[in-house]
Amino acid sequence: MEDLDLKAMTAMVKVIAEEKSLPEETVLDVIQNAIAAAWRKEVGEKDMNVRATLNLQNGKAHVFIDREVIEDGLAYNPATEVPEAEAKGAKLGDIVSEKIEVTGFGRVASQTAKQVIVQRLREAERDSILAAFEDKVGTIVTGMISRVEPKIIRIDMGKANGIMPRSEQIDGEFYTVGERIKVLVKEIERNDRGAQLILSRGSADFVKQLFIQEVPEVENGTVEIRAIAREAGRRTKIAVASTVPGIDPVGTFVGGRGVRVQAVTNEIGEKEKIDIINWSDNASEYIREAISPAEVMKVEVDGKHAKVFVTEDQQSIAIGRQGQNVRLASKLTGFELDIELAEAPKKKKRTNVEDSLLSAIEESSEEAPKEESKEDSAEKTEKTA
Repeated sequence: MEDLDLKAMTAMVKVIAEEKSLPEETVLDVIQNAIAAAWRKEVGEKDMNVRATLNLQNGKAHVFIDREVIEDGLAYNPATEVPEAEAKGAKLGDIVSEKIEVTGFGRVASQTAKQVIVQRLREAERDSILAAFEDKVGTIVTGMISRVEPKIIRIDMGKANGIMPRSEQIDGEFYTVGERIKVLVKEIERNDRGAQLILSRGSADFVKQLFIQEVPEVENGTVEIRAIAREAGRRTKIAVASTVPGIDPVGTFVGGRGVRVQAVTNEIGEKEKIDIINWSDNASEYIREAISPAEVMKVEVDGKHAKVFVTEDQQSIAIGRQGQNVRLASKLTGFELDIELAEAPKKKKRTNVEDSLLSAIEESSEEAPKEESKEDSAEKTEKTA
């Protein structure tokens, strides 16, 4: 492998920037980091704090070794520290820099520099592409599944690639390579290894955005989503409200013949149930709505804790399978909810029209004079005679 040609690299900065659609400053920074890494490997020491500059006008490169000024007489690491007496007027704790001109590198250092340049340019290009998704965070986009792995699904978004971790998938949903799929751009995660586009179908915001797409009244502000709680693949509870008197928010989100809620269900799967309830600023009323479909006798609120009283036949409905209903209601309302048993109301004896009519006839019969029999009439006639 040929030695690294610094003048050729200087000339390539603009070309690389245009090819990769990157700022020249970014490309220059990548090359300067590569020069520093190569110099450290060939000339310097592993612990050294080395930075480099490359002059685009004359092609000259310099490295700077930064060392911290320490107290005289102490044991020190010459790669990173310098005694105060040798620091030429610098004070304790200052950083002093030694400037060295770089004329070229051997094969090993050149290989290191080229590897660094290739890797860093790839990372910079990826970061630049992902930056275009910054304004799409929180919205739904369509991509194509490029690879299915045990813990993540890799999705091709066109210019960029994203991943959908297991925690962001819908429980029980199957994914196939080549399938086009709707996903929520959840976030752009940045760490030491670069940036990564995180996608989601399992978040509550995914369902929220699906409803926003289906309900145009949200866009014009007639109705709004106040809260949402979800266990992907099982159940979602969503609290909605109207800003205009006379508008039924639940009906608006359900749509005529359920067409709107059905469109959302078609996307997330039929197994996931969706409860749409009325939001209320009255805590007791809000909790009653949230615990539906169970019928609630009464609610006692104490701070952020509430007791929800239901009859025995409603207890299992209020709690839900494996505690799901009350758990989601708690997430939705922000209250810690306890389900308590209440006495069932005593049933009043019901009387129908026929019973009332018969009673009236019986009462009339008792009050009317008894009709004399023929024997009684004859006896009275004899006595009179």
